[in-house]
Amino acid sequence: MLFNSFGYLAVFLPAAWIIFFACCRWLPSWRLGTLLVLSIVFYGYWDPRFIPLIALSIVINWLAARWFVRASKSWIIYGAICANLLTLAAFKYLNFLLGLLPIRWAATPQFDIVLPLGISFFTFHHVMYLTDLRRKLAPQYSLIEYGLYIAFFPQVLAGPLVRWREVMHQFARPFSGDEQWKRAASGLMLIILGVCQKTMLGDNLAGIADPVFKAAESSPVTPTDSWIATLAFTFQIFFDFSGYTDMAIGSALLFGITLPQNFDAPYRATTLQDFWRRWHMTLSRFLRDYLYIPLGGNRHGVSVQLGALLTTMTLGGLWHGAGLTFMAWGALHGGGLCVDVLWRRSKLPMPPVICWPLTFLFVVFCWVLFRSQHFDTAVRMYEALLWSKRAGGDSHLSAVSSATVICIAAVLAFFLPNTSEIVSRIQSRPIYAVGFGLLAACAALTLNSSESFEFIYFRF
Repeated sequence: MLFNSFGYLAVFLPAAWIIFFACCRWLPSWRLGTLLVLSIVFYGYWDPRFIPLIALSIVINWLAARWFVRASKSWIIYGAICANLLTLAAFKYLNFLLGLLPIRWAATPQFDIVLPLGISFFTFHHVMYLTDLRRKLAPQYSLIEYGLYIAFFPQVLAGPLVRWREVMHQFARPFSGDEQWKRAASGLMLIILGVCQKTMLGDNLAGIADPVFKAAESSPVTPTDSWIATLAFTFQIFFDFSGYTDMAIGSALLFGITLPQNFDAPYRATTLQDFWRRWHMTLSRFLRDYLYIPLGGNRHGVSVQLGALLTTMTLGGLWHGAGLTFMAWGALHGGGLCVDVLWRRSKLPMPPVICWPLTFLFVVFCWVLFRSQHFDTAVRMYEALLWSKRAGGDSHLSAVSSATVICIAAVLAFFLPNTSEIVSRIQSRPIYAVGFGLLAACAALTLNSSESFEFIYFRF
């Protein structure tokens, strides 16, 4: 069920909160079990066939953790991690890998596989916990506690990627006291801001970007359309994913759980390294701690560091989707980070007034690969962006209205504080309640009157 649907906002979330609050009040020992059942119901709403998948995933990994604690054999953890990654590969990458086979094997069958929602995210949660357990950093938990860590409904589908140490102690904390009610109030405000970002900005920007990228799949597009569509997608993916994250964090706060932040004004970054410290922050730290550092990081010389960066970002791109364009997107960012490392080691000056536009333009150009399903589409978009003679065709956009929406999005992305800062600064005054009430009404009207687009990161 989509966070930006009436089914979630008007039915599931209120009902889940009432049930949870009732358990906290009258049956506190059932609190975590009830929250786990609600999370499984939420996950299974999209397709009940995937309930056994996530349930077996939880039970098998929990049993592997118990076995490791008793036997102290590292191969148990390695085997469990490999099993998780192979399951992810079977669902997400099998057809992609078969498609890479030589032409003489072109008759290799393609399988009709439905990608389970959230499998990339809950697989990474398993990997984080099991890795830390092997390092003797993580304790053992009960089946209900571990199941809730994996399946907690605000973060099971598209993150944030949460470390066990960030939430497990919160699950054990009773829902009571003024502090919890303050969290719930902040959660409601974040949900409202998230819906507004998604419906008022993300979806409108999608309506600008999608027709141009669709046209570029089969024919050249005009330079103006290409620039407008590329900038529209640049801000669409930010407000779409940031809006989702705010709704996820806000939903968790309603249940007394604080999830980590995922965005910190990424388009204000002045270097590519700075961008990845601000964009999808929980994925960035996962790639750093569980891939980049184990590959050598910056501890074994510059050549190892550059190789680790390029490998990490290429695999990070592949994690986003089973396609060569995703790998190329990740490899480009890896190459950019390598240039960043070499430039910093050279100690050559680079004024911020130059760093920021260069970083932003690099990110914008890379988003073309991310958005394009095929290289032909990306090539046509790049030709138009660079005003190549091969660019052309009919315009698919109203330049003035499209540019207006993009300018509004740009101002908000570049100059406003992030939503967590906005909510943290708000005090209990009637004027703020009125303002958020109006925002909620506008979001509800937008939901009712326009097409509801799926969150971009639900595909990953």
